[in-house]
Amino acid sequence: MNDDRLLRIPVMARVEGKGALEVTVSHGRIGALRLRIFEPPRLFEKILEGRDFREVPDIVARICGICPAAYQLTAVSAIEAGFGIHPGEEISRFRKILACGEWISSHSLHVHLLAAPDFLGYGDVMEWARHDPESVRRGFELHAVGNDLIALLGGRPVHPVGACVGGFFRFPPAEEREAVASRVSAALPLAKELVRWAASLPYPESDRTFVSVSLRARDSYPMNEGWIVSSRGLSLDPADYEAHVEEFQVPHSTAFHSLLDGEPYLVGPLARLNLNADRLPPEILSLIADSGIRFPSANMNHSLLARALEIHFALRESLSLLEGPSPVGPSYIPADSREGTGIAATEAPRGILWHRYDLSGDGLVRKARIIPPTSQNQTMMEADLRESLETGGLDRPDDVLRREAERIVRNYDPCISCATHFLDLTVRRNDR
Repeated sequence: MNDDRLLRIPVMARVEGKGALEVTVSHGRIGALRLRIFEPPRLFEKILEGRDFREVPDIVARICGICPAAYQLTAVSAIEAGFGIHPGEEISRFRKILACGEWISSHSLHVHLLAAPDFLGYGDVMEWARHDPESVRRGFELHAVGNDLIALLGGRPVHPVGACVGGFFRFPPAEEREAVASRVSAALPLAKELVRWAASLPYPESDRTFVSVSLRARDSYPMNEGWIVSSRGLSLDPADYEAHVEEFQVPHSTAFHSLLDGEPYLVGPLARLNLNADRLPPEILSLIADSGIRFPSANMNHSLLARALEIHFALRESLSLLEGPSPVGPSYIPADSREGTGIAATEAPRGILWHRYDLSGDGLVRKARIIPPTSQNQTMMEADLRESLETGGLDRPDDVLRREAERIVRNYDPCISCATHFLDLTVRRNDR
């Protein structure tokens, strides 16, 4: 007897954006799975056309309220590449501090407020806080330190305004750097505690094959620069990435999907760590030695642990950079516009962020293209949902399937609005 019953679950909380999941089950297998995104396109690429290059950093910062600095840093790097500007080591150093702050802030928010309740069996962070307030307080304290670092270079923690093409509008004075460095240093024990705690979580078993993609820097963990590599041996200059990535839309969603050389792929903390674990200080990885977890990992659920490790790394890295010598050069290099194309890629908290700008001789944007991390992970999310739900058994009650589907999607930390240029669940069962 066939049963075409539809189950509708309220819009999913604890992700950025809105969407729905439709699943058709037939004879114990998923026939169709559609992750539908409701967010309307926001047309930022079109908005940028005709704008002066100086306006671009502040416009793209509005694409995402969680990782605005990444959009700014990628944009200024791309425009500088188009103009042939090389800001130098001092400006690169302070840009890395800004990026570290955003990693710490974003990762702390996701680990403590969004993902951890799923792995601990709580309905939300408020329920968790009633049972374990100290762990939740740790998340807020780390988040605040990340915001301090963003404000130090950006002027404010949300939609920062400090970065510009050629550098920064100013370098923070010594007393400001020292005050923030003191707060970063005080947070390091919290980061160690977080890593050990994250390594002890009861992660569901998962062993699957997927393609990891990230930047790879010459002698450091990747953040604002590097070439693009994959676990399949791909190694590309960011300028060549566009030739390998296919962005496309599907009828059931307003969000872009992506394939790399015809395959779904993963970007983000787990992909970065899978490809760059050798770039982390050994003492950070030693914190998880007793857990038995090793990287590269084929368990997608280890993304939370990867974020915890990156928080610890970003705190250490930012402290080292803050304690460096006071800058002696100017905070920015004047930009002389010229016709050309500028391309850059950075590692936003959620993965590779790629920008291209076609620029006119008078400094106007002729065309812009932005590939955000969530659109790159979209196809991978659908593949993960299909495999994980089938492996766990589709005869489980619909509310159990919904909870698992929500956990899987939240584990990617998707920024849905960024990808639309999450979860009602509909299950159609045709085998009952």
